[in-house]
Amino acid sequence: MPSKINKIAVVGTGVIGTGWIIRMLAHNKKITAFDLNLKQKTILIKEIKRSLPFVKKLFKKKIINLKNLTFKTSLIESLKDADFIQECATENYKLKTKLMFDIGRYSKPNAIISSSSSGLLPSIIFSKCKNPNRGIIGHPFNPVYMLPAVEIVPGQKTSKSILKKTNAFYKSISMNPISVKKELPGYLADRLQEALWREGLHIINEGYATTEDLDRVIEDGPGLRWSLMGTFLTFHLAGGKSGMKHMLEQFGPALKLPWTKLKAPNLSNKLIKRLVDGTKKQSKGKSVAKISNIRDNYLLDLLLMRKKYEKKLR
Repeated sequence: MPSKINKIAVVGTGVIGTGWIIRMLAHNKKITAFDLNLKQKTILIKEIKRSLPFVKKLFKKKIINLKNLTFKTSLIESLKDADFIQECATENYKLKTKLMFDIGRYSKPNAIISSSSSGLLPSIIFSKCKNPNRGIIGHPFNPVYMLPAVEIVPGQKTSKSILKKTNAFYKSISMNPISVKKELPGYLADRLQEALWREGLHIINEGYATTEDLDRVIEDGPGLRWSLMGTFLTFHLAGGKSGMKHMLEQFGPALKLPWTKLKAPNLSNKLIKRLVDGTKKQSKGKSVAKISNIRDNYLLDLLLMRKKYEKKLR
């Protein structure tokens, strides 16, 4: 379903708001950027110009028309023509709830309102918003102008048609939306990141490793694989020819070992079935051997490419 959304309002021009603006400019959207601080306009333009070489190369664009961007310090003026509103204010329930009340009042009744929250519940954020059925979370990842993932999280009152339109819009700006089935604090990626972060803090606090040790073990180990196929398909390959089913039989008992500070869920038949069925669907009929070949070719290209950059960091 192609997106017909072309007029966008971006509320807040910090790091995330600026990232959205750059990506949308690269896709020829007409954007009105709102910020109470007029000095942000200079910072915004400077960051747009800095990122242009990367964005042009990524999206294969020769020209990005900066005339499609307007900067305003009036929220009412910023919202009046917008079909899609991307809110990027500070992560605070009180602030966002008040802001959504104002956005709901000043925007067109059918304008979609998306919050770039990193973990707040949409049902609370939109609790005082006019027509809360058009409110959703659109959680991106920094730098927004390069990373394609965006988590779409519905509130309890979000309509299915709004979810479909939002999905289509994000695809129209070259993003890969991930739909969260229902709202939960932290959504998907941040919950996973937080688990890794907390475990890392325990390891460092107890003197087992340094921050560099932990970064290197991810950079040179699972991080390389994760960038292609994430955790579950990676573990599917760990089971050999039988995939996830055998992996769970072999390594499932390790969930009861005290390897982390997190308590593992019970490996029930229901959970096993979801894991096996899920990775089977991900495999799309490809054998473990074929997926392994794809992975190995990818890792070879990635490792060769990484050599160009790692000396600049180490």
